[in-house]
Amino acid sequence: MTELEALRGMIDRGEVQLGVHIRKMNSPGSPVYHQMENVLPLSALLAASLLSIWLIHFYVGAAILLLGTIYWMMKIQPRIKEGVFQRTAALALESERNFDALWAKDALTLYAKLPDGTERAAARKHDWRAFVRDMPGSGFEAEPGAA
Repeated sequence: MTELEALRGMIDRGEVQLGVHIRKMNSPGSPVYHQMENVLPLSALLAASLLSIWLIHFYVGAAILLLGTIYWMMKIQPRIKEGVFQRTAALALESERNFDALWAKDALTLYAKLPDGTERAAARKHDWRAFVRDMPGSGFEAEPGAA
């Protein structure tokens, strides 16, 4: 069993949490960035606001901009963040090569709260494979009598 397979199992069982740097991964050049997901809603909101200002009145356009921004922050932005997280997690856990590349970009973190209450975390400066091997129940425990 590889460290990535063990990590997948620990994530599935809820023993380890995978963290994703959303801002880094939701930027142009990222393999999980979808431009239209980010640009289309805000462009439509701005166009509706400007059209309202031009055709109706300044206050109507300002109200549309305000209400649209609130709606975007409460409904659309969380959906975008969840999508970026899901796509990044799927990409990272697909292969060790992908995981290593995202780990090197500082786009991923690992966190675990052990049954005894201690917490462990790993980020770019740490070795994610060592983090997985050191976890209880990972399948990489040293055999008795081994030095």
